[in-house]
Amino acid sequence: MKLEIPQTSVWCNLEASAQRLPRAPCLHFYRRTLDYGEVRAQCERLAGFLQRRCGVRRGDRVALFMQNSPQFVIAYYAILRADAVIVPVNCMNVSEELEHVLLDSGARTILSTQDLFARIEPLLGRTLDHAILACFSDYVGDSAGYEVAPNILEPRRALDGRGVTLWSAALALELAPEPHRSGSDDLCLIGYTSGTTGRPKGAMHLHRSVMYTAVAIARWHAVQEGECMLATLPLFHVTGMQNSMNMPILCGSAIALLPRWNRDSAARLIQEHRVTGVCAVPAMVIDLIASPAVASYDLSSLRVLGGGGAAMPEAVATRLRELCGITYIEGYGLTETMAPTHINPHSKPKKQCLGLPIYDTEACLLDLATQAPLPPDGVGEIAVRGPQVFEGYWRNAEATEASFVTIGGRRFFRTGDIGRIDEEGYYFFVDRLKRMINAAGFKVWPAEVEAQLHAHPAVQEAVVIAKRDERGGEAVKAFVVLKAAQRGQLDAEAFRQWAREHMASYKVPREVEFVDSLPKSATGKVNWRALQEQEEKR
Repeated sequence: MKLEIPQTSVWCNLEASAQRLPRAPCLHFYRRTLDYGEVRAQCERLAGFLQRRCGVRRGDRVALFMQNSPQFVIAYYAILRADAVIVPVNCMNVSEELEHVLLDSGARTILSTQDLFARIEPLLGRTLDHAILACFSDYVGDSAGYEVAPNILEPRRALDGRGVTLWSAALALELAPEPHRSGSDDLCLIGYTSGTTGRPKGAMHLHRSVMYTAVAIARWHAVQEGECMLATLPLFHVTGMQNSMNMPILCGSAIALLPRWNRDSAARLIQEHRVTGVCAVPAMVIDLIASPAVASYDLSSLRVLGGGGAAMPEAVATRLRELCGITYIEGYGLTETMAPTHINPHSKPKKQCLGLPIYDTEACLLDLATQAPLPPDGVGEIAVRGPQVFEGYWRNAEATEASFVTIGGRRFFRTGDIGRIDEEGYYFFVDRLKRMINAAGFKVWPAEVEAQLHAHPAVQEAVVIAKRDERGGEAVKAFVVLKAAQRGQLDAEAFRQWAREHMASYKVPREVEFVDSLPKSATGKVNWRALQEQEEKR
């Protein structure tokens, strides 16, 4: 089936929904609701500030560094309204990780929140020219009965400094933006993937590829105007961004925002806002149904619950059906494909399955040695082709070239995941071609973590593997060889504390094992696979 998508910018989706439904709920933040007209107006004012006070011009990159909140949504669409390019940054990143993204993308302006200012401040006047800082509590409203993190309830602080503007002050100026000029073929977003060989790479998406999966998700799940989606996956990642923000805004639906996962707060939001759809990784669903209080909430409004990142255990899927009467719909996608390339059909979903290729999407398996197409009964690397596939990596032609293969004159993206196809055309995950750890839905590339661990002055060698984790699927484990003079002087917890200061929390090794040496191949390379196999036998 071929989808017809709007040949406009992604901003136009919010504009159209606000024109059609100005008083309809757009954003719920606990018990405060912003309607579509109000959200559009704030986006316009913030876009005006970006253009007139920060000097943002068409095609400039602007970083977005914050948790799920009304401010995230408003900032995202304000950047688009200003004809700029969004650079979403994982809000767990520490200063040095943030700085890499800023330097690589060329973003000189950042939209963030006061609780992250300590990570931003060292970069102002050096890497950054402007920082607009929001305060979550300005938008919270009544949160009685919810478990809310302290940073969400913290009162507004009077932060200042070179290039710093408070969000409230930026909106108060009520600066009108210039006419919107971006179209479907303009660059919309640069999403940074964790690096297989060290530093993250920026995947470039045009407005049309971002638009495509928003439309495709809405059509696949039959989402209608006036529904409500729970945004619990991080909006800085494409899965949450498309399923929980861009898709409902396209449809004129509401979004109930949860800054970080909390099972009881999620259940309360579903009950109070009559949430109809949730995109969540299996670890979240496992946690939700394990809550002693889950049966006390009315979850009957739920119509669609799905996600990916790990296979859904059958026992959990069964309990979910008993509790809510719905089936978890598994799917598959990457940052480079703006989320889904495959989703299970509602009419015939399969267990622990990636699903079928969605509209206009072709997929095949490649021989691991030759990259030649395999017959359907083979096992090989999954390759995809479709309107949602990215343009390439920002300023990295070599990595772009290595990520594509030409088959019959057509260009396919190599996913790096190994799969198989059953007799009905459903795709199943088998293994990873690349060394990737899936930590509760977050992709961790060992080479990136290893590069950061080697910066510790006591480390001689370090290698990272995946460790089984009952809740998150996998966790990070590090084997570390210390320099001779440091052996016996450093314990694992002190080492992990150092790691927390130098990398996002989900990358920090859950377990550190100090060893005298690492296994090596005949060519002298660290044999990480031997350590992985050893770990799996434990």
